[in-house]
Amino acid sequence: MNSVKIYICFAALLFAYTQAATPVSPPAPIILTPTPAPAPAPDYVNLTDLLSVAGPFSTFLKYLQQTKVIETLQNQANNTDEGITLFVPKDKAFANLKKPSLSNLTADQLKQLCLFHALPHYYSLSDFKNLSGSGPVNTLAGGSYTLNFTDSMGTVHIGSGWTNTEVSSSVHSTDPVAIYQVNKVLLPEAIFGTDIPPPAPAPAPVPDIAPVADAPDADGKGSGPGARSTSPSSSNRIMGLSMSRCLMMVVVSAGFVALL
Repeated sequence: MNSVKIYICFAALLFAYTQAATPVSPPAPIILTPTPAPAPAPDYVNLTDLLSVAGPFSTFLKYLQQTKVIETLQNQANNTDEGITLFVPKDKAFANLKKPSLSNLTADQLKQLCLFHALPHYYSLSDFKNLSGSGPVNTLAGGSYTLNFTDSMGTVHIGSGWTNTEVSSSVHSTDPVAIYQVNKVLLPEAIFGTDIPPPAPAPAPVPDIAPVADAPDADGKGSGPGARSTSPSSSNRIMGLSMSRCLMMVVVSAGFVALL
């Protein structure tokens, strides 16, 4: 019995010694993978502020607000992956618009006219080279409201049937929003029809009229200011006539004396 207790004690001591002599490995380090920071949200583009500050676009901005199209444009600019391209006529372009007039348009037609000035995609100026001659490009007005683009030596020309104009300057061009100034109001055929008046003819050039040379006199000399007159003056003719009369009187007197 005692030998069993001794054996158990010896076994316990041996186990304890073994555990104490075995080196304890340190715990594996915990590697924390840093979570990437979220990408910053793009800045909100306020089209009203841009158009108010950038130039004389008050007339176009008034139409955008009146038709509530400005809300559609804001949503396209800030809440879509496509972005937006906007063509903005200056106030002078609306002032020069006599026929057709916008005053006779319905509320829906005026809304479509405003949407006709926007493309549902961001285009830089260099992107228009790919659109040049590629055919009609859809606008935010949809349907048959399309525009044609031509790039000529870096100048972007826009055609809508009724309107032929060009991009005169870049107001704002940072993805996802591009705003370009145009010289004329874009008029769609879907509203104004296809009976497009021909452009006014260019004024005919006025020919330069060369001065007509003076006609020659009977003696072959001109009568202009540079020609010298060969006829005697009136005073010379009078003196000659007087001397002839005096000479005739002397001859007659001499003949009368001889008869006496």
